[in-house]
Amino acid sequence: MIPKNSMSEFTDLAPTILRQRLVIEGYPEKPITDEDIKDYLTKLSDVCGMITLIQPVTHCSDTYGWAGWIHWETSGAHFYAWDQPLLFFSVDVYTCKAFDPKVATEFTKKYFKASKVATKEF
Repeated sequence: MIPKNSMSEFTDLAPTILRQRLVIEGYPEKPITDEDIKDYLTKLSDVCGMITLIQPVTHCSDTYGWAGWIHWETSGAHFYAWDQPLLFFSVDVYTCKAFDPKVATEFTKKYFKASKVATKEF
């Protein structure tokens, strides 16, 4: 049985392996399309200094909307976009190579002309 554990009690089981995580969420100016996601993830790769292994992949769920993913040599990023109940996006970046979260956040805010963004690093 795995014990219940909160994030504040998280134990780093591999302290010698760099892992950086960033969540960026926001309210875009307009609905986000398949092409927007592919272009954004491609450009985010450059902004974060990552090497792309495959071009972004996207899928649209009739229930939940668009999602996308890009695979980097040093992990990758997932993207989720909602049209309902409100225009909203959420990006999960996970890497084993350091990047500047402020640069990634500012790029994301400008790219989607977001009225507001929130971020969390862990």
